[in-house]
Amino acid sequence: MKTVLDAEAMNALLDARHPSERHVRRSLEVAQRLRGDAWVASVTLAELYRGVARSRALDSLLARMTVGGGLRLRNTDQPLARLVGSILHEAGAGSELLADAHAVAVAVEDGGGVVVTGDPADLSRLAAPYGTVVVEALR
Repeated sequence: MKTVLDAEAMNALLDARHPSERHVRRSLEVAQRLRGDAWVASVTLAELYRGVARSRALDSLLARMTVGGGLRLRNTDQPLARLVGSILHEAGAGSELLADAHAVAVAVEDGGGVVVTGDPADLSRLAAPYGTVVVEALR
């Protein structure tokens, strides 16, 4: 089962003082124990790269977590783009939810998973047609 992190979940990993940092780390530990993969859509990173210092911190986090840390990046190719478009269409949503739709699509494409998010309302709306996707709200 996949665990997919949205931008706010990644923000929590970037800042040890973030109120949801422990929640996200526990979600990643559970995924690892269940032999599932943790993923982040590369388009999600575009929401996070802001300024030199923050970009360096994100690059450092990704280097630690994608090499032996259990986090995988999902780049957007044509099949994923088609799925994202379908998710947006089914939800009657526009491009303002493009990054959120990517998180849902990454979970959907291999049969389902958990999306860890700071925006459960939008993600639940996008994931509604997919009974195999669970939206987990950050605390």
